[in-house]
Amino acid sequence: MDRGLSFKEKATYGLGAVGKDMVYMLSASYILYYYQDILGVSAIAMGTILMIARIFDAFNDPIMGVIVAKTRTRWGKFRPWLLIGTILNSVILYLMFAAPPSLDGRGLVAYAAVTYIVWGVTYTMMDIPYWSMIPAFTRSGSEREGLTTLARSCAGVGSALITIITMLCVPALGGGNERIGFKLFALIIAVLFIVFVSVACATIKEKSTVDVESPSVGQMFKALLSNDQAMTVVITIVLINCSLYITSNLLIYFFKYDIAGENWNANYTLFNAFGGAVQILSMMIFYPVLRKFISSTKVFYVSAVMAVVGYAVLLALMFGNADNVYVLLIPGFFVFAAFGMLTVLTTVFLANTVDYGEWKNDRRDESVIFSMQTFVVKLASGVAAMIASICLTVSNIQKDAEEAAGAAGAVQAGAQNMAVLRMTMTVVPIVGLVVALVVFHKKYILSENKLDEISRSLKK
Repeated sequence: MDRGLSFKEKATYGLGAVGKDMVYMLSASYILYYYQDILGVSAIAMGTILMIARIFDAFNDPIMGVIVAKTRTRWGKFRPWLLIGTILNSVILYLMFAAPPSLDGRGLVAYAAVTYIVWGVTYTMMDIPYWSMIPAFTRSGSEREGLTTLARSCAGVGSALITIITMLCVPALGGGNERIGFKLFALIIAVLFIVFVSVACATIKEKSTVDVESPSVGQMFKALLSNDQAMTVVITIVLINCSLYITSNLLIYFFKYDIAGENWNANYTLFNAFGGAVQILSMMIFYPVLRKFISSTKVFYVSAVMAVVGYAVLLALMFGNADNVYVLLIPGFFVFAAFGMLTVLTTVFLANTVDYGEWKNDRRDESVIFSMQTFVVKLASGVAAMIASICLTVSNIQKDAEEAAGAAGAVQAGAQNMAVLRMTMTVVPIVGLVVALVVFHKKYILSENKLDEISRSLKK
């Protein structure tokens, strides 16, 4: 008789998610700031690099999904790539935040481009097998949703830790030198990442897989495109994550140059700490509580509306010149809580499309479906970084603030340029969320009744 997951298996799988998202959030939220604000690389150059890397991933990620699907070892097909990818990604993460001081100009741009693209490749190598284990590691139904919720909650913990501690640790480690601080901080996170995933690999293994003939790359793309529900969820994930990453990329600039003041770092850290805590609570408490009363699709609609309302209130407060961080926490609560639940939901929805694909196309392609999650999350971060870089270039807030500081001892940028930053941080995410709502409502059909029907059919 097939037993359920043990506490040890759940805990170590979640530990891997903590390390994985610590690494991802450090890259997604601070790579633009590190190279643009600290090292002086132009914002447009960095935005272009991030977008090129994501275009490359469009080809790399599905291929990695094929490689994982074809892998056959005594340790399974997921764990070898999970461990190898983690070690390589950790090394590249450190190098990415350890740009040699001798480099400048084109050399620094080239270094940023190479390390970031290779970082994306190695992250894919680890991320695809990690999430692909969910359908192979669990039985369909409540166990899968429970493990997905746990893993996403733990991932939220990893993300929250980075947003909370980064700008506390970096100045402390570097003795006030942010360049040195980021280098040492990246080294610490890289080591923790290897330790966490190694513990997970030593404990977990897939319990069951469907033994099918390994398809070609062309067949894989065809299978993906024929799974309309997977494509719907993929588009939804891109729009939601792009909205979130635009805000996270620009938030540090908002506190540093808009609210400004000597305590900008403390205010930024407080806001992130609050947001991280709310995200974790929303994954571990708010989402499970709501699921007791309404379906997962209804939770999705509630969460999306919460995020839109939160952004609208935040926009009003910004243009009302609210500079009290505690006032900003009010709309921040709705935005962070919403994104916490949406993160869990999109993973649950994507896992459901694996069963749907097997039911519709007679193929159970976990790795391929979840390779799309890796790709679209990174695509969203690339698009968000490009939008953020355009915003920074148009507003020119860094130069504007430096000139103001030299002229009048101020640290804030001009009102007109800050208006560009505020609009980009709030209006663009609102548009993205509304489009995501429309797409999901029109295209997603996997209700609980439909999933039960599919499960019964597959069992037969």
